Amino acid sequence: MTTTEAQAPPVRRRGVVAARTRRTSLRVLATLARSVAIFIPVFLVATFVTFALRSLSGLSPARIQLGEDATPEAIARIEAEWGLDRPFLIQYGDWFSGVLHGQLGTSWTNGADISTLIGLGLGVSLSVATFALIIGVVVGFVLGTVAALRRTTWVDRAITGFVTVISVMPAFVVGIVLVAVFAVGLGLFPSAGYVPAEQGFGPWLAHITLPAVALSFDVVADVARQLRSSLVAAYRENYVTGAVVRGLGPRRIFFRHVLRNGLGPALATLGLKFPALVGASVVTEWIFGLQGFGRFANDAAQAGDVPAVQGVLVVSIVLVVSFNLIVNLVLARVMPAARRGV
Repeated sequence: MTTTEAQAPPVRRRGVVAARTRRTSLRVLATLARSVAIFIPVFLVATFVTFALRSLSGLSPARIQLGEDATPEAIARIEAEWGLDRPFLIQYGDWFSGVLHGQLGTSWTNGADISTLIGLGLGVSLSVATFALIIGVVVGFVLGTVAALRRTTWVDRAITGFVTVISVMPAFVVGIVLVAVFAVGLGLFPSAGYVPAEQGFGPWLAHITLPAVALSFDVVADVARQLRSSLVAAYRENYVTGAVVRGLGPRRIFFRHVLRNGLGPALATLGLKFPALVGASVVTEWIFGLQGFGRFANDAAQAGDVPAVQGVLVVSIVLVVSFNLIVNLVLARVMPAARRGV
Protein backbone atom coordinates (compact mmCIF):
# COMPACT_ATOMS: atom_id res chain seq x y z
CA MET A 1 0.00 0.00 0.00
CA THR A 2 1.40 3.38 -0.99
CA THR A 3 1.57 6.43 1.24
CA THR A 4 -1.08 8.17 -0.84
CA GLU A 5 -3.47 5.23 -0.42
CA ALA A 6 -2.86 5.15 3.33
CA GLN A 7 -3.64 8.82 3.65
CA ALA A 8 -6.79 8.68 1.54
CA PRO A 9 -9.24 7.40 4.22
CA PRO A 10 -8.31 10.11 6.81
CA VAL A 11 -8.64 12.75 4.12
CA ARG A 12 -12.07 11.43 3.15
CA ARG A 13 -13.12 11.38 6.82
CA ARG A 14 -12.04 14.98 7.25
CA GLY A 15 -14.01 15.87 4.13
CA VAL A 16 -17.12 14.15 5.47
CA VAL A 17 -16.77 15.93 8.82
CA ALA A 18 -16.32 19.29 7.09
CA ALA A 19 -19.39 18.67 4.91
CA ARG A 20 -21.48 17.75 7.94
CA THR A 21 -20.29 20.88 9.75
CA ARG A 22 -21.25 23.05 6.78
CA ARG A 23 -24.70 21.44 6.55
CA THR A 24 -25.26 21.91 10.27
CA SER A 25 -24.19 25.55 10.08
CA LEU A 26 -26.51 26.18 7.13
CA ARG A 27 -29.43 24.57 8.97
CA VAL A 28 -28.79 26.69 12.05
CA LEU A 29 -28.53 29.84 9.93
CA ALA A 30 -31.77 28.94 8.13
CA THR A 31 -33.52 28.44 11.47
CA LEU A 32 -32.14 31.76 12.70
CA ALA A 33 -33.31 33.54 9.54
CA ARG A 34 -36.82 32.06 9.84
CA SER A 35 -37.04 33.04 13.50
CA VAL A 36 -35.88 36.60 12.82
CA ALA A 37 -38.34 36.88 9.93
CA ILE A 38 -41.12 35.93 12.35
CA PHE A 39 -39.78 38.14 15.15
CA ILE A 40 -39.83 41.42 13.21
CA PRO A 41 -43.58 41.55 12.33
CA VAL A 42 -44.54 40.11 15.72
CA PHE A 43 -42.48 42.77 17.48
CA LEU A 44 -43.95 45.57 15.34
CA VAL A 45 -47.55 44.49 15.92
CA ALA A 46 -46.99 43.83 19.62
CA THR A 47 -45.34 47.20 20.24
CA PHE A 48 -48.11 49.01 18.34
CA VAL A 49 -50.80 47.29 20.40
CA THR A 50 -48.80 47.97 23.55
CA PHE A 51 -48.54 51.68 22.80
CA ALA A 52 -52.24 51.86 21.96
CA LEU A 53 -53.01 50.80 25.53
CA ARG A 54 -52.79 54.40 26.72
CA SER A 55 -55.50 55.58 24.37
CA LEU A 56 -57.67 52.57 25.15
CA SER A 57 -57.20 52.90 28.92
CA GLY A 58 -58.21 56.55 29.10
CA LEU A 59 -55.52 57.16 31.73
CA SER A 60 -53.58 60.39 31.86
CA PRO A 61 -50.55 61.66 33.81
CA ALA A 62 -52.70 64.63 34.82
CA ARG A 63 -55.07 62.33 36.70
CA ILE A 64 -52.13 60.83 38.60
CA GLN A 65 -50.43 64.15 39.38
CA LEU A 66 -53.49 66.34 39.98
CA GLY A 67 -56.10 63.84 41.12
CA GLU A 68 -59.64 63.18 39.94
CA ASP A 69 -60.75 66.76 40.61
CA ALA A 70 -58.35 68.26 38.06
CA THR A 71 -59.84 70.88 35.77
CA PRO A 72 -59.90 70.34 31.99
CA GLU A 73 -57.45 73.21 31.55
CA ALA A 74 -54.96 71.68 33.99
CA ILE A 75 -55.33 68.28 32.33
CA ALA A 76 -54.69 69.76 28.89
CA ARG A 77 -51.61 71.60 30.19
CA ILE A 78 -50.08 68.47 31.77
CA GLU A 79 -50.81 66.33 28.70
CA ALA A 80 -49.19 68.97 26.49
CA GLU A 81 -46.09 68.84 28.67
CA TRP A 82 -45.95 65.07 28.12
CA GLY A 83 -46.57 65.45 24.38
CA LEU A 84 -49.90 63.66 24.52
CA ASP A 85 -51.66 66.37 22.53
CA ARG A 86 -49.86 65.33 19.34
CA PRO A 87 -51.29 62.91 16.74
CA PHE A 88 -51.22 59.27 17.80
CA LEU A 89 -48.92 58.02 15.03
CA ILE A 90 -46.35 60.75 15.78
CA GLN A 91 -46.37 59.77 19.44
CA TYR A 92 -45.96 56.11 18.48
CA GLY A 93 -43.09 56.90 16.10
CA ASP A 94 -41.18 58.82 18.77
CA TRP A 95 -41.82 56.13 21.38
CA PHE A 96 -40.85 53.29 19.02
CA SER A 97 -37.65 55.11 18.05
CA GLY A 98 -36.81 55.34 21.74
CA VAL A 99 -37.53 51.62 22.21
CA LEU A 100 -35.08 50.75 19.44
CA HIS A 101 -32.45 52.79 21.31
CA GLY A 102 -33.27 51.18 24.67
CA GLN A 103 -35.25 54.17 25.97
CA LEU A 104 -38.66 53.16 27.33
CA GLY A 105 -39.85 56.57 28.43
CA THR A 106 -40.42 58.33 31.74
CA SER A 107 -42.61 57.24 34.63
CA TRP A 108 -45.79 59.20 35.18
CA THR A 109 -45.64 58.69 38.93
CA ASN A 110 -42.11 59.81 39.83
CA GLY A 111 -40.52 61.04 36.58
CA ALA A 112 -37.79 58.36 36.73
CA ASP A 113 -36.30 56.68 33.67
CA ILE A 114 -38.27 53.47 33.06
CA SER A 115 -35.33 51.66 31.45
CA THR A 116 -33.33 52.17 34.65
CA LEU A 117 -36.18 51.03 36.90
CA ILE A 118 -36.82 47.92 34.80
CA GLY A 119 -33.09 47.15 34.64
CA LEU A 120 -32.85 47.13 38.44
CA GLY A 121 -35.79 44.76 38.85
CA LEU A 122 -34.92 42.63 35.84
CA GLY A 123 -31.49 41.79 37.23
CA VAL A 124 -33.11 40.32 40.35
CA SER A 125 -35.76 38.38 38.45
CA LEU A 126 -33.32 37.04 35.85
CA SER A 127 -31.06 35.72 38.61
CA VAL A 128 -33.90 33.88 40.32
CA ALA A 129 -35.52 32.70 37.07
CA THR A 130 -32.27 31.40 35.59
CA PHE A 131 -31.44 29.43 38.73
CA ALA A 132 -35.03 28.13 38.90
CA LEU A 133 -34.80 27.04 35.27
CA ILE A 134 -31.51 25.22 35.90
CA ILE A 135 -32.99 23.41 38.89
CA GLY A 136 -36.14 22.56 36.96
CA VAL A 137 -34.29 21.28 33.90
CA VAL A 138 -31.79 19.16 35.83
CA VAL A 139 -34.30 17.62 38.25
CA GLY A 140 -37.02 17.27 35.62
CA PHE A 141 -34.60 15.67 33.17
CA VAL A 142 -33.47 13.12 35.76
CA LEU A 143 -37.02 12.27 36.88
CA GLY A 144 -38.40 12.07 33.34
CA THR A 145 -35.53 9.92 32.10
CA VAL A 146 -35.68 7.51 35.04
CA ALA A 147 -39.46 7.21 34.69
CA ALA A 148 -39.14 6.44 30.97
CA LEU A 149 -36.38 3.88 31.49
CA ARG A 150 -38.36 2.20 34.29
CA ARG A 151 -41.77 2.61 32.65
CA THR A 152 -44.69 0.56 34.04
CA THR A 153 -42.69 -0.20 37.22
CA TRP A 154 -43.21 1.13 40.75
CA VAL A 155 -40.42 3.66 40.10
CA ASP A 156 -42.37 5.11 37.20
CA ARG A 157 -45.55 5.28 39.27
CA ALA A 158 -43.76 6.91 42.20
CA ILE A 159 -42.18 9.58 40.01
CA THR A 160 -45.48 10.23 38.24
CA GLY A 161 -47.24 10.65 41.58
CA PHE A 162 -44.53 12.96 42.91
CA VAL A 163 -44.61 15.10 39.78
CA THR A 164 -48.41 15.33 39.95
CA VAL A 165 -48.27 16.53 43.54
CA ILE A 166 -45.68 19.25 43.00
CA SER A 167 -47.43 20.44 39.84
CA VAL A 168 -50.50 21.55 41.83
CA MET A 169 -48.55 23.25 44.64
CA PRO A 170 -48.65 27.06 44.27
CA ALA A 171 -45.26 28.74 44.34
CA PHE A 172 -46.24 31.06 47.20
CA VAL A 173 -47.23 28.09 49.38
CA VAL A 174 -43.94 26.37 48.63
CA GLY A 175 -42.14 29.63 49.36
CA ILE A 176 -43.76 30.01 52.77
CA VAL A 177 -42.88 26.43 53.69
CA LEU A 178 -39.28 26.88 52.54
CA VAL A 179 -38.90 30.06 54.60
CA ALA A 180 -40.40 28.43 57.68
CA VAL A 181 -38.20 25.31 57.42
CA PHE A 182 -34.88 26.36 55.91
CA ALA A 183 -34.68 30.05 56.89
CA VAL A 184 -36.47 30.35 60.23
CA GLY A 185 -36.22 26.77 61.49
CA LEU A 186 -32.78 25.66 60.34
CA GLY A 187 -31.23 29.04 59.57
CA LEU A 188 -29.52 27.72 56.44
CA PHE A 189 -30.66 30.52 54.12
CA PRO A 190 -31.71 34.16 54.50
CA SER A 191 -35.46 34.60 54.65
CA ALA A 192 -35.63 37.72 52.49
CA GLY A 193 -33.64 40.29 50.56
CA TYR A 194 -31.24 40.24 47.65
CA VAL A 195 -27.49 40.69 47.29
CA PRO A 196 -26.04 41.42 43.83
CA ALA A 197 -23.49 38.95 42.50
CA GLU A 198 -20.91 41.76 42.43
CA GLN A 199 -20.92 41.76 46.24
CA GLY A 200 -20.08 38.07 46.48
CA PHE A 201 -21.15 34.87 44.77
CA GLY A 202 -21.92 33.08 48.04
CA PRO A 203 -24.35 35.67 49.47
CA TRP A 204 -25.96 36.12 46.05
CA LEU A 205 -26.55 32.38 45.67
CA ALA A 206 -27.84 32.07 49.23
CA HIS A 207 -30.45 34.81 48.69
CA ILE A 208 -31.81 33.42 45.41
CA THR A 209 -31.84 29.71 46.31
CA LEU A 210 -35.15 29.54 48.20
CA PRO A 211 -37.17 31.65 45.73
CA ALA A 212 -35.62 29.71 42.84
CA VAL A 213 -36.56 26.38 44.41
CA ALA A 214 -40.11 27.66 45.00
CA LEU A 215 -40.46 28.66 41.35
CA SER A 216 -38.78 25.52 39.99
CA PHE A 217 -41.50 23.06 41.02
CA ASP A 218 -43.69 23.85 38.03
CA VAL A 219 -40.71 23.55 35.67
CA VAL A 220 -39.70 20.22 37.20
CA ALA A 221 -43.21 18.85 36.74
CA ASP A 222 -43.60 20.00 33.13
CA VAL A 223 -40.14 18.89 32.01
CA ALA A 224 -40.46 15.49 33.70
CA ARG A 225 -43.90 14.77 32.24
CA GLN A 226 -43.07 15.96 28.74
CA LEU A 227 -39.74 14.13 28.66
CA ARG A 228 -41.16 10.91 30.04
CA SER A 229 -43.99 10.86 27.48
CA SER A 230 -41.76 11.71 24.52
CA LEU A 231 -39.09 9.16 25.49
CA VAL A 232 -41.67 6.38 25.89
CA ALA A 233 -43.11 7.29 22.48
CA ALA A 234 -39.63 7.32 20.95
CA TYR A 235 -38.92 3.81 22.25
CA ARG A 236 -41.91 2.59 20.23
CA GLU A 237 -40.61 3.93 16.93
CA ASN A 238 -39.34 1.65 14.16
CA TYR A 239 -35.83 3.11 14.20
CA VAL A 240 -35.36 1.83 17.77
CA THR A 241 -36.43 -1.66 16.68
CA GLY A 242 -33.98 -1.45 13.79
CA ALA A 243 -31.20 -0.36 16.14
CA VAL A 244 -31.89 -3.35 18.39
CA VAL A 245 -31.83 -5.70 15.40
CA ARG A 246 -28.47 -4.26 14.32
CA GLY A 247 -27.11 -5.16 17.75
CA LEU A 248 -26.63 -1.67 19.19
CA GLY A 249 -26.33 -1.49 22.97
CA PRO A 250 -29.09 0.03 25.16
CA ARG A 251 -26.93 3.01 26.13
CA ARG A 252 -26.11 3.89 22.53
CA ILE A 253 -29.73 3.47 21.47
CA PHE A 254 -30.86 5.81 24.24
CA PHE A 255 -28.35 8.61 23.67
CA ARG A 256 -28.05 8.41 19.85
CA HIS A 257 -31.69 7.77 18.94
CA VAL A 258 -34.25 7.93 21.74
CA LEU A 259 -33.03 10.97 23.68
CA ARG A 260 -32.29 13.17 20.67
CA ASN A 261 -35.74 12.49 19.19
CA GLY A 262 -37.53 12.79 22.52
CA LEU A 263 -36.13 16.14 23.66
CA GLY A 264 -38.42 18.23 21.47
CA PRO A 265 -41.54 18.61 23.66
CA ALA A 266 -39.50 19.25 26.81
CA LEU A 267 -37.38 21.91 25.08
CA ALA A 268 -40.47 23.53 23.57
CA THR A 269 -41.96 23.75 27.06
CA LEU A 270 -38.98 25.76 28.24
CA GLY A 271 -39.61 28.35 25.52
CA LEU A 272 -42.55 29.71 27.50
CA LYS A 273 -41.45 28.75 31.01
CA PHE A 274 -38.48 31.10 31.33
CA PRO A 275 -40.31 34.36 30.45
CA ALA A 276 -43.14 33.25 32.74
CA LEU A 277 -40.67 32.75 35.58
CA VAL A 278 -39.35 36.28 35.07
CA GLY A 279 -42.65 38.09 34.84
CA ALA A 280 -45.17 36.06 36.84
CA SER A 281 -43.33 35.71 40.15
CA VAL A 282 -44.78 38.77 41.89
CA VAL A 283 -46.21 36.79 44.84
CA THR A 284 -42.93 34.93 45.35
CA GLU A 285 -41.06 38.24 45.24
CA TRP A 286 -43.34 39.62 47.94
CA ILE A 287 -42.72 36.58 50.15
CA PHE A 288 -38.93 36.83 49.84
CA GLY A 289 -38.76 40.63 49.87
CA LEU A 290 -37.38 40.94 46.34
CA GLN A 291 -37.76 44.10 44.27
CA GLY A 292 -37.96 42.22 41.00
CA PHE A 293 -39.46 42.64 37.55
CA GLY A 294 -42.81 41.08 38.45
CA ARG A 295 -43.25 43.28 41.50
CA PHE A 296 -42.37 46.38 39.47
CA ALA A 297 -44.95 45.41 36.85
CA ASN A 298 -47.61 44.91 39.51
CA ASP A 299 -46.86 48.26 41.19
CA ALA A 300 -46.91 50.07 37.84
CA ALA A 301 -50.26 48.55 36.87
CA GLN A 302 -51.85 49.41 40.21
CA ALA A 303 -50.58 53.01 40.01
CA GLY A 304 -51.87 53.44 36.46
CA ASP A 305 -48.36 54.26 35.25
CA VAL A 306 -48.98 53.50 31.57
CA PRO A 307 -45.42 54.18 30.28
CA ALA A 308 -44.03 51.78 32.90
CA VAL A 309 -46.59 49.11 31.94
CA GLN A 310 -45.71 49.63 28.27
CA GLY A 311 -42.02 49.19 29.11
CA VAL A 312 -42.77 45.98 31.01
CA LEU A 313 -44.72 44.60 28.06
CA VAL A 314 -41.95 45.47 25.59
CA VAL A 315 -39.33 43.74 27.74
CA SER A 316 -41.64 40.73 28.16
CA ILE A 317 -42.09 40.49 24.39
CA VAL A 318 -38.33 40.60 23.86
CA LEU A 319 -37.79 37.91 26.52
CA VAL A 320 -40.41 35.58 25.04
CA VAL A 321 -39.18 35.95 21.47
CA SER A 322 -35.47 35.79 22.35
CA PHE A 323 -35.78 32.69 24.51
CA ASN A 324 -37.92 30.93 21.92
CA LEU A 325 -35.27 31.79 19.34
CA ILE A 326 -32.65 30.11 21.52
CA VAL A 327 -34.88 27.05 21.94
CA ASN A 328 -35.44 26.83 18.17
CA LEU A 329 -31.70 26.97 17.54
CA VAL A 330 -31.09 24.21 20.09
CA LEU A 331 -33.83 22.11 18.52
CA ALA A 332 -32.33 22.61 15.07
CA ARG A 333 -28.94 21.50 16.38
CA VAL A 334 -30.09 18.53 18.47
CA MET A 335 -33.17 16.99 16.93
CA PRO A 336 -32.96 15.13 13.60
CA ALA A 337 -36.60 15.94 12.77
CA ALA A 338 -36.02 19.65 13.34
CA ARG A 339 -32.99 19.51 11.05
CA ARG A 340 -35.18 18.23 8.24
CA GLY A 341 -37.69 21.00 8.90
CA VAL A 342 -40.35 18.56 10.15
